[in-house]
Amino acid sequence: MRAAADLEDASEKHVAMENRLYPMRELLGDVLLAQGQPAQALKEYEASLESTPNRLRGLYGAAKAAEGVGKPDTATAYYRKLAELTKDADTDRQEIREAKAYLSGR
Repeated sequence: MRAAADLEDASEKHVAMENRLYPMRELLGDVLLAQGQPAQALKEYEASLESTPNRLRGLYGAAKAAEGVGKPDTATAYYRKLAELTKDADTDRQEIREAKAYLSGR
């Protein structure tokens, strides 16, 4: 997974690749988080968000990873970005519900 993320980062960017369904580095963060490695996951999510900012799944993953490593201020910042990004959403996604619940407890 890391090799795929590194390869994607190193590849020449093309307009057709700007809206990838799932950036490999973000997917690597998901894998690391699922394996109980939130510190490494947070690094990968943050790297992914630099090249593909404002992705709901990236922001959510980074917030969950930050919670996992005991960084509540970082988690709050990511949840706030997610909430701002989705403030006009007409859907009820789990990620949005969790972000709102986390922020309401702060």
